[in-house]
Amino acid sequence: MANHNFSIEFFPPKTAEGAEKLRVTRAKLSELKPKYFSVTFGAGGSTQRGTLDTVVEILAAGEDAAPHLSCVGGTRESIREILAEFKAHNIKRIVALRGDLPSGYGAAGEFRYANELVEFIRQETGEWFHIEVAAYPEVHPQAKSPQDDLLAFERKIKAGANAAITQYFYNADAYFQFVEQTRKIGIDVPIVAGIMPITNYTQLMRFSDMCGAEIPRWVRLKLASFGDDSASIKAFGLDVVTALCERLLAGGAPGLHFYSMNQAAATTALWQRLV
Repeated sequence: MANHNFSIEFFPPKTAEGAEKLRVTRAKLSELKPKYFSVTFGAGGSTQRGTLDTVVEILAAGEDAAPHLSCVGGTRESIREILAEFKAHNIKRIVALRGDLPSGYGAAGEFRYANELVEFIRQETGEWFHIEVAAYPEVHPQAKSPQDDLLAFERKIKAGANAAITQYFYNADAYFQFVEQTRKIGIDVPIVAGIMPITNYTQLMRFSDMCGAEIPRWVRLKLASFGDDSASIKAFGLDVVTALCERLLAGGAPGLHFYSMNQAAATTALWQRLV
């Protein structure tokens, strides 16, 4: 795993207690020596301050960290200010996303798509930032068609993105097919596979419905059959996701990006099996 691009994602804590818990989680996950940690934000950029505070704390602990930056509802001026703040803290990585439109949200601000955000970051800051963007092996839930989605991805890369992180998935073929299609149209940036550990059946179903990630029928039925037996859910989930990671790495995935949900146990268990 050492030569792979391995990273871990957190969400910014909303309370002092949450911040303390995240420090404990991060200390444990730091032992795995990830390349960097990324930190998400709320819809409409509602926790951009929490994102920055968390990133600054991670950097102060001697780790590399990347804030997620959403352009939904943002103006050129507000994004310019955030970029200046990132630079002032010597942040060198950004995960650039359109972001989810909050419910009841009308216009999307001055940026409609992530490629416009990437282009703006490059215009404003040159090569200062290493920019990651999102990729959707199972097609973005709002895309008109797989072809449209591929072209949207191409626009983000052409605008200046260095690499991509995928939405999580449990079907390795979807990932390999997506990568193959990007290579055919001349995209050669690393496409890191997003990995969601399976620890909670109802939570997983809710997330997957929202983001369009497919849970294979056999996995879904097996998880449902365990009922409230969380130990069995976690053990089975660990087997399924380990096998997925092994297949991805063996098939040439440049790295893995773990959606930790601010917990250390599941990501650590996966990592230990893969080392």
